[in-house]
Amino acid sequence: MSETTKIQWTDATWNIARGCTKVDEDCKFCYMYRESMEGTRYDPKDIVRTKTVFNMPLKYKKTKSGCWDGPPLLFTSSLTDWAHEAIDSYRNEMWDIIRERKDLIFQLLTKRIDRVPHILPPDWGEGWSNVWIGTSIGSSGAMKRFYDLQKVKSLTKFISFEPLHGRIEQSRDMPEIMGIDWVIIGGESGNDTGKYRYRPCEIEWMEEIAKTFGSCGVPVFVKQMGTHLARKLGMSDRHGSKIEEFPRSLQLRQFPAPLPFLEYPSSKPETP
Repeated sequence: MSETTKIQWTDATWNIARGCTKVDEDCKFCYMYRESMEGTRYDPKDIVRTKTVFNMPLKYKKTKSGCWDGPPLLFTSSLTDWAHEAIDSYRNEMWDIIRERKDLIFQLLTKRIDRVPHILPPDWGEGWSNVWIGTSIGSSGAMKRFYDLQKVKSLTKFISFEPLHGRIEQSRDMPEIMGIDWVIIGGESGNDTGKYRYRPCEIEWMEEIAKTFGSCGVPVFVKQMGTHLARKLGMSDRHGSKIEEFPRSLQLRQFPAPLPFLEYPSSKPETP
């Protein structure tokens, strides 16, 4: 677990495992694969449970978020997909920790959103107030995940349109939003040479998403422009992450309103 992070929409990252397998084109230039340095640091396809890091939220002492007007935010997990089949055998331990730390918000982002209804804990009910469930969509080719997210019971649902590498086609029912509580937008960052590059992202694509969701009252958080736009706009870092350098229409870093705490069992539910 890292109590410092460059990810602007969270306070810390908590990894229950490291490693993942790719699901579609959204994963093409995955930063976790890139950071493996061509597999010399670790095998990015080998999904390995963390050791000392796994229980770190139990020791986390921060009481106030630096990002928003609510409890600290923990992105779970930045180096794997928490819904991956390889994690099935110990995911219940993740739920036990989340259940115990009701004072923290756990942001659970997955590309395997279709699996989520089947891997939630037995005492989930309509959702837990300290868990946000989200999915990633990088282009219209991944829009199935938008509709799969609708099938998940969660008090807070979010979509990360990152890395955005294609225009999102606006379907007729999309403006209704159907229970989406938060949207993240970001272009892809990467290298000019080598295996892990980047794909273009255009301002218009970002503006269309921000307008569609924002007009329905959904908070919008623009994380970064990505390397393509950073170069095109002459931004000062290759990620294009400084909000003061964004086009004015995209200077948005909004969060959902904090939910009141809703009681749920404080101990591990008994196995029938």
